[in-house]
Amino acid sequence: MRTRLPQGESELHFLDRLARSTNRRAFLQWSGMAIGVVALGCSDDHNGPGNGDGEVNLGTGDTGVLNYAYALEQLEAAFYTQVVASFYAGASVDEQSILTDIRDHEVIHRDFFRTALGSAAIADLTVDFTTINFADRASVLGAAKTFEDLGVSAYNGAGQLLTDAANLLVAGKIVSVEARHAAAIRDLLVPRSSAAGSFAGDDTVDPTTGLEIPERAPPAVLTAADTYVVTTINSSGLPTS
Repeated sequence: MRTRLPQGESELHFLDRLARSTNRRAFLQWSGMAIGVVALGCSDDHNGPGNGDGEVNLGTGDTGVLNYAYALEQLEAAFYTQVVASFYAGASVDEQSILTDIRDHEVIHRDFFRTALGSAAIADLTVDFTTINFADRASVLGAAKTFEDLGVSAYNGAGQLLTDAANLLVAGKIVSVEARHAAAIRDLLVPRSSAAGSFAGDDTVDPTTGLEIPERAPPAVLTAADTYVVTTINSSGLPTS
């Protein structure tokens, strides 16, 4: 039976509050997203396969694909946490609100995968954002656009590799949120425009089919993310079809 929301509290705020609490299992049970992934073994240990400063092995099957998603969520959560810790010069109230909301979502996603994977979760990654000028709006939003577009294409490319329907449902719920993030960031960069680079430009949505483009397989995504990740990510065990 699904828990009722406290009176006057939105689902997002309730999920955020639960995700920040120490009782992560309660968050997973309430969210309805723990159907398939909790079978991997629930644990609060996040010093799983590999070393954060050396190499991590994502594993095989659905576990490997979920660790792949977990790695990307670690990267995004770390980025937005740094953005919100000290906003770039001239950040408007609306921009600060949007970036804070995205930070909160990415932290929830990261913590969800960490808890659901349990002892099978890879270790915490070491990231490197030295190529990003966090004091400059264009640098921060440009990096955010890169991360969000990469995330959407990564989930779309990896969804077909999942075998458990419950895990595919989780991925679908998260990629839809990542797509909202991508649209919000693009609108900050190119407000209310239909040009390429806008929230739904031809570089992301095929004008003929109306479908998101492009989808990327894990190797291409990890190569693109490598600029920002010090830890070596071994994805050799991931399924390819």
